[in-house]
Amino acid sequence: QVQLVESGGGSVQAGGSLRLSCAASGAADSINYMAWFRQALGKEREGVAQIYTGSSGSANIADSVEGRFTISKDNAKNTVYLQMDSLRPEDTAIYYCAAKVLDWYAGKWDREQIYDYWGQGTQVTVAS
Repeated sequence: QVQLVESGGGSVQAGGSLRLSCAASGAADSINYMAWFRQALGKEREGVAQIYTGSSGSANIADSVEGRFTISKDNAKNTVYLQMDSLRPEDTAIYYCAAKVLDWYAGKWDREQIYDYWGQGTQVTVAS
């Protein structure tokens, strides 16, 4: 079993920055992919970014946040980060961390179904 705990959410003015953290515990060494999703009020949950925990650290990022958000990892701490810059009101959402154990998957990286574990979420609010 893997436990995921997000932190770093909060309220910020448009144009500001936040850094989210997701700490994995339990069988964290079994994780091959970690990702960030978000869900705004009244909308479906959407993928924000994904990173491979292996040495390549290859990443995917949603078009809506590319150039503003960066995903990174610290394997020694079993932690993944989401650096969010140039925040916009439309980035307001609950942000969730997700983890996948198997080192392969079919289809796109932002399909919720491919992830095995989820955190409880952290609220990010961007004021205009």
